[in-house]
Amino acid sequence: MVNMAMLYMAAKVFNLTGHADVAEIQTAYQTLTPLLGGGAAAIFLISLIASGISSSHVGTMAGQVVMQGFVGFRIPVWIRRIATMVPALIAIAFGLDPTKTLVMSQVVLSFALPIPVITLIMFTSNRALMGALVNRRLTTISRLSAPSSYSA
Repeated sequence: MVNMAMLYMAAKVFNLTGHADVAEIQTAYQTLTPLLGGGAAAIFLISLIASGISSSHVGTMAGQVVMQGFVGFRIPVWIRRIATMVPALIAIAFGLDPTKTLVMSQVVLSFALPIPVITLIMFTSNRALMGALVNRRLTTISRLSAPSSYSA
């Protein structure tokens, strides 16, 4: 919802005010302040942080559910938290371009997230594992053929 709200806001505000050339995070942030005030820029910043935390949380939890619940492999919570925060801290420490870093993170996620998702679909479609709660065939087919919605 945060990502959709940010996209909608950017499309509406930048398009209506003739700022169709905004293509980077810094430009969006700097353009929001004169258009909507400092509060809008602050909300944009908080939304970016919330979106990043949410993406990290979902990816980590999906992988952990597969590893812990079905494979029996456990990773302590503190290690999972560090592993999800280290890439962001490295990007900040080295002063990497936020837009390029965001694009690269989405590329990595587009390859990494299908693995736990497909695994979860396979497990939830297995009657021996799920019993009465097993996915119906139509549910499984619709989930495997649906486009991914895991991008920021």
